[in-house]
Amino acid sequence: MSTADKRELVKVNVNPFYTQKGPDDDTIQFESRFESGNLAAAVKVNSQEYLLMLQNDVNTSGHTQWFFFRTSNVKAGEVRFSMLNLCKPDSLYNEGMKILVYSEKTASQKDVGWHRSGRNIAYFSNGLKRSDKNSKSFYTHTFTYTYEHDNDTVYFAYCYPYTFTDQ
Repeated sequence: MSTADKRELVKVNVNPFYTQKGPDDDTIQFESRFESGNLAAAVKVNSQEYLLMLQNDVNTSGHTQWFFFRTSNVKAGEVRFSMLNLCKPDSLYNEGMKILVYSEKTASQKDVGWHRSGRNIAYFSNGLKRSDKNSKSFYTHTFTYTYEHDNDTVYFAYCYPYTFTDQ
């Protein structure tokens, strides 16, 4: 199966959770109802900031580190994303690792596929306590991404997605 065929699998037609309220609505649409997608919720703080909650990683007992979701209805410019419910006490993001990104418009115009991007990347304990018996803290992973194109569809992932279909 070619890469283009695999990308088509990700574009399953589903009704969006959020529908734009008009042409001036700048709310980003989030989607993860595709293979390996795991975004549980997105909350708009303002036009340039969103708080995200992830579903637990598959085949773990409540561990959350992986993320894979896409955004659409975007305007060119900076947006800050903060994932609030990660579980590891440290991350390679603290050592300089960047977010993995795939922009459909950049891919078609410049032939650039998955690549590392993002700025102001941080990973830290946020003081929120998990509900397990150890009462460990959750961790926040936060980053700023600059959208280059209006009305682009951009995917974000922890690392290169390798799905069951890819096997």
